[in-house]
Amino acid sequence: MSHLQPPIFVLDTNVLIEAHQRYYSLDLCPGFWECLVHFCSESRVRSIDKVRDEIREGDDLAAWVKKAPSGFFASTADQSVIRCFQEIMDWVQNSREFNDEATSSFANIADGWVIAYAKAYGGIVVSHEGRKYKGRVPMPIICDHFSVPYKDTFAMLRDLKVRFVWLG
Repeated sequence: MSHLQPPIFVLDTNVLIEAHQRYYSLDLCPGFWECLVHFCSESRVRSIDKVRDEIREGDDLAAWVKKAPSGFFASTADQSVIRCFQEIMDWVQNSREFNDEATSSFANIADGWVIAYAKAYGGIVVSHEGRKYKGRVPMPIICDHFSVPYKDTFAMLRDLKVRFVWLG
């Protein structure tokens, strides 16, 4: 009997930025960041190089990104990820749902690559992006079309059975 590896959670840029700027800032909730590193070491959580490149220099998050374990920001250069990205981009470009500006923007940000990586490796996309169009290509719509599971940070933490406990 074979033991199936649990799926990997692939984090979008907004997961890291919102956590840092809002509910899990590095000084307020270091446990969140420690759990990301822990689950990275178990091959349960990671992000991609394109997300790393979207993090702006000059704050604590950028410093954390620089110190993240080597496997945390996976390369999107492998052929399976590139093939999935091309398939996603072909669908987006041929879709009548999105205007040219939204399609062009989608081609130049990490979103499509996050989905492609998750698709190539049987992962789950983690993002806070909504399903409404609002002038940009929504990640959940692409995930639905390509049968890539999609969750937000809180669902991921629940699936990983993470709890943050005050020890005061």
